[in-house]
Amino acid sequence: MANMIVFGTQWGDEGKGKIVDILTEDADIIVRYQGGNNAGHTLVTEGKKFILHLIPSGILHSSKTCLIGNGVVLDPEVFCAEIDKLKDSGISISPERLAISKKTHIIMSYHKEIDQARETAKSGKDKIGTTGRGIGPCYEDKMARMGIRGGDLQDLDLVREKINKALVEKNVLLEKLYNQKPLDPENVFDRIRPFASRLVPFMTDVSRKIQEAGEKNQTVLFEGAQGVQLDIDHGTYPYVTSSNTVTGNASAGSGYYYNMKRVIGVVKAYTTRVGQGPFPTEQDNESGTHMQNMGAEFGSTTGRKRRCGWLDLAVLRESARLCGPTEIALTKLDVLSGLETIKVCTGYIYQERTVEYPPQEENAMAGVSPVYENFPGWSEDISGVKTWADLPENARRYVRLIEDYLKIKVSIISVGPDRDQTIRMG
Repeated sequence: MANMIVFGTQWGDEGKGKIVDILTEDADIIVRYQGGNNAGHTLVTEGKKFILHLIPSGILHSSKTCLIGNGVVLDPEVFCAEIDKLKDSGISISPERLAISKKTHIIMSYHKEIDQARETAKSGKDKIGTTGRGIGPCYEDKMARMGIRGGDLQDLDLVREKINKALVEKNVLLEKLYNQKPLDPENVFDRIRPFASRLVPFMTDVSRKIQEAGEKNQTVLFEGAQGVQLDIDHGTYPYVTSSNTVTGNASAGSGYYYNMKRVIGVVKAYTTRVGQGPFPTEQDNESGTHMQNMGAEFGSTTGRKRRCGWLDLAVLRESARLCGPTEIALTKLDVLSGLETIKVCTGYIYQERTVEYPPQEENAMAGVSPVYENFPGWSEDISGVKTWADLPENARRYVRLIEDYLKIKVSIISVGPDRDQTIRMG
């Protein structure tokens, strides 16, 4: 059972979807173990673009089974819309190919109302930059032991009862704190009811399915969302997501103890971030504009512009320490083509001393100054390159620099969005 896990090493948007899509060829089952539809995976296959928010990227392979674990928070409306869109594109969807844990928590309409009202009420630096999709409030209800889980949808009377109890508190918040109209419990129930009937056939014991895969010596690929620097504990708090994005959460979020043979950290050849929060290597200049335009850096979930900056090795060291990658999948190397000089952050100056890891005090990352090493760029378009030997010398040197600093081998190099625009190393 040569299990694998793919995780993002930065602030998300590293190109995990493409890497999962490629590695799915070597797996039997693909498991999504955390996050919600605040994450989007963009896949391009034979020129056709797919954007997935909840369904694992492996769904594009007709012979694979995809599972959504208990660590995910699932919006029924988004899930059903995603299924319909895939079916319209000729992708076969059935409970045999796609299943959801009965323990997965369900995002309700009041979660989104609270999320949006809360963010609207904030101003300036207090804004988190949430997508407003109810992710955080759903996780809050999970921890408060008042959430609605996938298995509950089999009992609509129980769902109605839980909605009534939840709105006792939610309506006080909406009306008294955020000056919003209170929600009618029956309207909330009527909104979820048609989706419940569609979701129930997909509900199963995901833990058992993974266990069965192990008994058959099949390979399971665990797929994370967002990136390590958005982890609720280890990211740039409070500008983080509401779940643990580190690889250690794969067990808790899937319900099965894993034994990983390969741990693949996805590294974008530069760095991006969406929303608020510190970003030491951000380039609000011509270089940043080059990365944004060449890399099409707009959020697949929100459409927001991504902030762009140089590669940050301090962030990558932290991700390696937290997640233990055995290899790196380097993405969007082609975006750096045309830059005369490329900078790489090798550490920070923090409180008048040099540090190699992000400081852990809250908001400390906003007070660091990056230490850069300048690196010669390359002018050639590499989007059509198929082999390591055909990359420009300076592009190869850039890859080796990353390997040397992190002491981790690069096994995959992506030079474009399509599945075929990939160099496999060794």
